[in-house]
Amino acid sequence: MKILGIWLVLILFTATGFSSFCQEPKVAVPDTIQMKTPVKAKEDTIAHSPHKATIYSAVLPGLGQIYNRKYWKVPLVYGGFAAFGYFIKWNNDQYNSYKQAYNDLVDDDPNTTSYMKLHGIAQWDLTNSSVKSQLATRISNGKDAFRRYRDLNIIGTVAFYALNIIDASVDAHFFNFDISDDLSMNWTPAPVYCMDNRTIGIYFKFNF
Repeated sequence: MKILGIWLVLILFTATGFSSFCQEPKVAVPDTIQMKTPVKAKEDTIAHSPHKATIYSAVLPGLGQIYNRKYWKVPLVYGGFAAFGYFIKWNNDQYNSYKQAYNDLVDDDPNTTSYMKLHGIAQWDLTNSSVKSQLATRISNGKDAFRRYRDLNIIGTVAFYALNIIDASVDAHFFNFDISDDLSMNWTPAPVYCMDNRTIGIYFKFNF
């Protein structure tokens, strides 16, 4: 019974596919209802300039995004600059603190003790010259580390500024890029000709 059912499906499939292929195509009756073409707004007909978007973002970060109507990106731009600015200031303050502490520690002046404000310094026995030398090395390493972090954040800020300009320029280039709503793919069974012989195949149709 299963084999009989399979053969029956194949016979119906072949018959309907070939018969539909051989039928005369029907002439489409034109629709009598005419659709009015929507009038574009005046601002949409003006050419969108990537050059303007690039200049705007270079002069004032975020202005190019506003020109491209990507308003949601403006808080991200200023949030990024605020974060970089915070870390630059924090690392710079730490660098200055460690720099002053190192200078006060190695000058052998008992009146300069800014290094005592650093966390955990009170536990060190500074009367021992070997311990004092180790502490000076640690403070110097900390000073260099905070200076490096500050410089990296400055570089990151410059890179973020460049990224802001590139983003505005790319968005402006794709501003008028339109993808039709009729973009689709359909497939239907149909006969396929191969060496003057007909066989069953699948017909793909792309609309774009």
